[in-house]
Amino acid sequence: MDRFERILTLHRILTDRRTPVSRRELEDQLGSNRSTVKRTIDDMRTHLNAPIVYRRDSNGYVYEKTDSHHIWFELPGLWFNSDELFALLTSHTLLSRIQPGLLDTYIQPFLARIEEQLPRLVHGNDKADWRQINDRVRILQQAARPAPVESFQQIVGALIRRQRLKILYHGRERDKHTERVVSPQRLIYYRDNWYLDAWCHLREGLRSFALDRIHPVKYEVQAAQEIPAADLDAHYTAAYGIFAGPVTAEAHLRFTPHAAKWVADEHWHPEQRMEFPDGGGVDLFIPYGDARELIRDILKYGPDVEALAPKNLRESIQTILRDALSRYSENAKQDTGERAEPDRSR
Repeated sequence: MDRFERILTLHRILTDRRTPVSRRELEDQLGSNRSTVKRTIDDMRTHLNAPIVYRRDSNGYVYEKTDSHHIWFELPGLWFNSDELFALLTSHTLLSRIQPGLLDTYIQPFLARIEEQLPRLVHGNDKADWRQINDRVRILQQAARPAPVESFQQIVGALIRRQRLKILYHGRERDKHTERVVSPQRLIYYRDNWYLDAWCHLREGLRSFALDRIHPVKYEVQAAQEIPAADLDAHYTAAYGIFAGPVTAEAHLRFTPHAAKWVADEHWHPEQRMEFPDGGGVDLFIPYGDARELIRDILKYGPDVEALAPKNLRESIQTILRDALSRYSENAKQDTGERAEPDRSR
């Protein structure tokens, strides 16, 4: 531990404690001898004006209180140890992968300062270069649809300022553009894509909007209409998946012993239930309203899952599987019929 980290660690020890800390305990926590601890305390008093006092009656050091309740002292500037800086840089890397370009303009000066600090914080390891984070930390996204940076920033601004937005929204299912005025409620990152949960003043109800389908975005003068958090939870998290709405049924899914090795540790829904029938496997019970997303997740397990109930869910899956098999069968016939005869002229 170098001088920088000793100062940071000592500050945190004294900030967390309201009673004096003995010199011996400081030596243990700082991994230093008596003279080094004393020198660190002197450095903080002299150069940082730290209000460290020694209580003879308690035989320990403590920050002197400036009033009866609080200690008003913080180290000047931003102080991080090497592990915290690596964690911070990793968080930035993850965010930049999720939403490219969002903070690059603003974060670069800060990253330059971190790059200057890290070499003196990392000892005996000349490979500790923060730029390795780009190669060592990866996010593997599937079917991600990046949102335009400018729109993303405007939506976040309106969300925090509690301001209405006018948007032009393109719905995929109907392939239609509609102009909406919305009151932003929550920003959701779900399955590699961003969504805005908002009160739609055109439809007079709560709706979810995919950020990549919002063009353009304009601020409105009016304040956003507030929806209680409990109402948002009831609307958006009661049923399964991104399709919000009330729960209308409960799916009963039975997974084979092979699939159960994974499903038993998976969290599909906050209100899910699991049972473990004789013979292995797992039965999963999930509340849902709109079955579209649930069906897609069921199908990815192929023959390792069976929807036992309700009847209409089971029949929908059977129809999809029959149509898929029919398509493959038709393609197979076409391939067979169109295959050219082999050249036997030789």
